[in-house]
Amino acid sequence: MVVFSLKSSALGHLTSAVQFGFILGTLIFAILTIADRFSPSKVFFSCALLGSLFNALVIWEGNSLASILLLRFLTGFFLAGIYPVGMKIAADYYDKGLGKSLSFIVGALVVGTAFPHLAKGMTDGYQWKYVLLLSSSLSVFGGLLMFTAVPDGPYRKPGKKLDLSAFFSVFRKPKFRSAAFGYFAHMWEVYAFWAFVPVILKTYNILHSQAIFNIPLWSFLIIGIGGLGSVLCGYLAQTAGTKQMAYMALLLSCICCLVSPLMFTTTSESLFIGFLLFWGMVVIADSPLFSTLVAQNAPAEITGTALTIVNSIGFAITIISIQLLNVLQDSMNATYIYMLLALGPILGLIALYEKKKIIAPNKT
Repeated sequence: MVVFSLKSSALGHLTSAVQFGFILGTLIFAILTIADRFSPSKVFFSCALLGSLFNALVIWEGNSLASILLLRFLTGFFLAGIYPVGMKIAADYYDKGLGKSLSFIVGALVVGTAFPHLAKGMTDGYQWKYVLLLSSSLSVFGGLLMFTAVPDGPYRKPGKKLDLSAFFSVFRKPKFRSAAFGYFAHMWEVYAFWAFVPVILKTYNILHSQAIFNIPLWSFLIIGIGGLGSVLCGYLAQTAGTKQMAYMALLLSCICCLVSPLMFTTTSESLFIGFLLFWGMVVIADSPLFSTLVAQNAPAEITGTALTIVNSIGFAITIISIQLLNVLQDSMNATYIYMLLALGPILGLIALYEKKKIIAPNKT
């Protein structure tokens, strides 16, 4: 932000550029049914290489806001071949126990999302460029591991031809629509929360001058603990049921949104940090469960396309919530704006409650 003389509002724009790139990428991947017609491991590898390249190019000192936005957009575009394709690979390997498998994938996503904050804290004495280079190097390494160590799964049913109708036909199933809507409601909250965790910590510091936080480290911990929440929820879903655990996680994160203004008033730093850690756990815990329901209620030959479609729409929703907070942080009391994130979970809870007879409990 300082190096390129960017305004504070650029944070939301840069985050949304990645989201928009991911949305367009997933849209194109879904329409062309790439994850179903081609080897998922090879798609993952190719996109990991290209995504890491555009991520690293941000270090060029001649960049402007426009060029950085473009690079962030391209990074997001090729993430479309990593996250949903990774879930497709898991679905190809697990006929049963998919919920637990996806919980580990989402857990890895969460830790990866949080890692730049940790890298910033660890490289505080170094230039910011090393954070980007480190994350890009890890992306290449991950792509190589997937390409060399993870062949196509035994339950893979490759699509034999281009099917442009798959993008729309998959939504004809009521169970699929219900699961997808729950995912959309969850996405309204999660990425906006992640994007503003450093802002939340800084706001508390301003309100309570005695509080001194290591913002990069705590941002990593608050976001990263969601990986533990995802895995824990995946295991609990095996006995309590996939839909039931998704409902519970969505309810708890909704409560966190609604009580967030109250937490800004506490003078207990431990209580405030404890609250954010809990929020970080439950805000993402339902994600693998909704993805499991989506995968289980989509035709096997277009599972990858179905997951990609839902990801595309879900991430489009994140742009709206991120930009809404980005605008409101300068025009209203910053301690109240996070209550608006409860809107998605509330609608999701209503939908899940009304549809509970449609989505039968899944113990996977």
